[in-house]
Amino acid sequence: MTTAPAAVSARRGPRRVGAFVALTKPRIIELLLVTTVPVMFLAERGVPSLWLVVATLAGGILSAGAANTFNSVYDRDIDRLMHRTSSRPMVTGEVTVREAMLFGGVLTVASTVWFALVVNVLSAALSLLAIALYAVGYTMLLKRRTSQNIVWGGIAGCMPTLIGWSAVTGSVGWPALVLFLVIFFWTPPHYWPLSMAFRDDYASAEVPMLPVEKGPVTVGRQIVAYSWVMVAVSLALVPVASMGWLYTVVAVASGALFVAEAHRLLRAARRGVTGLALKPMRLFHYSITYVTVVFLAVAVDPLLHLPLR
Repeated sequence: MTTAPAAVSARRGPRRVGAFVALTKPRIIELLLVTTVPVMFLAERGVPSLWLVVATLAGGILSAGAANTFNSVYDRDIDRLMHRTSSRPMVTGEVTVREAMLFGGVLTVASTVWFALVVNVLSAALSLLAIALYAVGYTMLLKRRTSQNIVWGGIAGCMPTLIGWSAVTGSVGWPALVLFLVIFFWTPPHYWPLSMAFRDDYASAEVPMLPVEKGPVTVGRQIVAYSWVMVAVSLALVPVASMGWLYTVVAVASGALFVAEAHRLLRAARRGVTGLALKPMRLFHYSITYVTVVFLAVAVDPLLHLPLR
């Protein structure tokens, strides 16, 4: 008994849609949006227009989806070599290169036009810059050439802070730049623990992530250094944006936990612990909690403002 062509086509349709959605890496997009909306609340010093929030999120989803799609196309050769990424649509052949490039191009145009017409021109320009920084700067120029790839390539992931602020104000203010730097210094201690956990994958694909090029102690020291700077920068937002007790307490408490976990990782490395025994994913998972909690405080502090003096 053979399967009817109509039934096969019906099943293939949703699977194809799922493949294109997978190209955009939705889980990464979720994290980017977490840093967009709170900045809008801070820029407004209250609750921004619901329509503006929805419009900015829609543009951000299209923009991030475009950047991630181009990344998926370019990295399909190394994705094939890594267990963690071997089932991605560009590797399995569910989506062709031509289809993916066309899809990425459509998302790029759609996000830019959407931002320009519905939000503002500055947000559109920042969105387009973010796509270029990730698709070209990180993916094509840095990722395969230097162990500092995620440091400078991570700038693309900082752009939502500027986009969120510009969507409300039509400009880029100092609070947005401080939060940009928070994400900049957060990215290495967020991503390097993941790279430590999947070191063999990156090594087999010849991607020079820092944990591939350097030992656990060196990586641990770098993680600790970036963690301390990240926390210091997060506290700089207090005077710059006149933040109150709520944000200050959250930034100090969550930052202290982050630094403590970074030091735990370094101590384990100094004892000679290697690989997954270092438990690097503990810091990776906490780093996501950290950025979520801190940016939630960024949004809530203007609403329940308790001035420090």
